[in-house]
Amino acid sequence: MISILVILVLSYLVGSIPGSVWMGKLLHGIDVREHGSGNAGATNTFRVLGWKAGVLASLVDLGKGLLAAGVIASLRLDALPAASFWDMDTVVRLMAGVAAVLGHMFPIWARFQGGKGALTSAGVLFAVTPVITAIVCTIFIVVLLTTRYVSLASLLGTAAYPTLIAVRKYLFGVESLDISVLIFGLVLATGIFVMHRGNIQRLLNGTERRIGSFKPSRGMQGEPEG
Repeated sequence: MISILVILVLSYLVGSIPGSVWMGKLLHGIDVREHGSGNAGATNTFRVLGWKAGVLASLVDLGKGLLAAGVIASLRLDALPAASFWDMDTVVRLMAGVAAVLGHMFPIWARFQGGKGALTSAGVLFAVTPVITAIVCTIFIVVLLTTRYVSLASLLGTAAYPTLIAVRKYLFGVESLDISVLIFGLVLATGIFVMHRGNIQRLLNGTERRIGSFKPSRGMQGEPEG
């Protein structure tokens, strides 16, 4: 149990690293939470501060999930408890991932004002189920390119993850997929949908902002060209 507690604490602290906030202050002296949508996530960073800060913030957010589920979760101070219903190594990796996502949403280093967790969740999923996550990312990109809605792409990608897990496990009999991954996917999808409830309402009302262009953004704080 000591191992699990240490893993959860470390994962939460890593997840709490506010990439968008720190990149904004480091590169522009700006708190991204005070501009645009007010969200401390990569999408708002792209809009407010441009592509450089956005890419760096995205890499930080993605890396937090990968580090928590892929590296921190492998720390062992004592033996993991035995379980017959699911694979405990997978469960611990998912628990570490959840802790990192919660850290991203409620970061101790940024007054508990964080982002919505989509990229950090993607990092976790890459560490646990890389093939399915690659398919989900493809769905995200296709939806984004065809609709220009980041929120819709995130929501559909999130919903696709547990769906694909269930299809591969129960229709195609992929036994290596532990049931804990399906449960995690359902919980994760629920949490992200709740965090995006404002976006869902705007999508239904037709007032959600689209990406105007896929050219590298200069951001709201960028200097005019020419």
